[in-house]
Amino acid sequence: MRVIVVGGGVVGTMHAWQAVQRGHEVVQIEREAEARGASLRNFGQIWVSGRAGGEELDTALRARELWERIGAEVPGLGFRANGSLTPVRTDREYAVAEAALARPDAAARGYKLVTAEEARQINPALRGAFEAALWCERDAAVEPRTAQLHLREALKATGRYTFLPGREVREVIAPGAVRDDHGDVHRGDAVVLATGAWLSGLVRELVPDLPVRRVRLQMMQTAPLGETLTTSVADADSFRYYPAYKSPALDALNAAQDQEPIAAAHKMQLLMVQRQDGGLTIGDTHEYEHPFAFDTLEDPYEHLTGVVEDFLGRPLPKIRRRWAGVYAQCTDTTRVVHRQQVAEGVWLVTGPGGRGMTCSPAIAETTANELGW
Repeated sequence: MRVIVVGGGVVGTMHAWQAVQRGHEVVQIEREAEARGASLRNFGQIWVSGRAGGEELDTALRARELWERIGAEVPGLGFRANGSLTPVRTDREYAVAEAALARPDAAARGYKLVTAEEARQINPALRGAFEAALWCERDAAVEPRTAQLHLREALKATGRYTFLPGREVREVIAPGAVRDDHGDVHRGDAVVLATGAWLSGLVRELVPDLPVRRVRLQMMQTAPLGETLTTSVADADSFRYYPAYKSPALDALNAAQDQEPIAAAHKMQLLMVQRQDGGLTIGDTHEYEHPFAFDTLEDPYEHLTGVVEDFLGRPLPKIRRRWAGVYAQCTDTTRVVHRQQVAEGVWLVTGPGGRGMTCSPAIAETTANELGW
């Protein structure tokens, strides 16, 4: 079988991986010289802890298994089973963590409520003031800026993979056949459009009423911390954002403990992961209203800096990079991904939202299974 994958981000690359692993030939087409979207502009978290139960959690857990397996084959991914800690400071935050521990799927997530002293044994860099922390053993991390590069090198080594950058696919001309902006035609037994947040052009022509929206976020990265941050770190505002924490205890938190005004205005939470070079990737904000701003705002970065410094009990290293990113999210946020046959032999796979990096291996596996690869 010959598979054409359109899109060089992590979802597209994982579809290429699935096809090659199953013995097929793959041509992957990317409109930029390299993928430059949300697949690179994210935390690199394999984030199980906050996922909704049912299909979303099952997908995340399966993806976590696949990431670990692929990471063993492709060491350049930088896969590490680092887990995560969410420190809590108030009785209401503690109650939300306790409620999470009472979920029937808590064991599958690797949840444990630990004291502040136990949290510091797990992650000695957390020297600041907090009362306890929710530990999630199943969370993990990879290196988002380089993951696609290393995956592609492994794919090329099979002799059954071709990467064509700098080409925008413009039209579907026949079953399983597309034409790019160079005038070249690419024919396969199946075409997968994994175009991320690029929802205009061909995607709009094929699906004018696509039930997917775009979301913008701001993030930053520091110089090396100078010590190891052994886990990913979130703050209690993540309880408000992730569906796993829905409970009467969360309702009470939202009713009685407001977010900081800047955090509320920008729909913020803290997520933090250490990169292999020692720097910290820190975020994020959420902007849903179009048109998006073209600039980044400083107030959210100042808020995040304060939260991180309180947890670390020390000044944050120098900020080296700030950026904004845009991802595609199903308008029905309970859906893991939008997967649709849009023409004969052509499927569109988009809209995983913030789950994209986490769930991409399992999303691609499901596509491969459903298409009978």
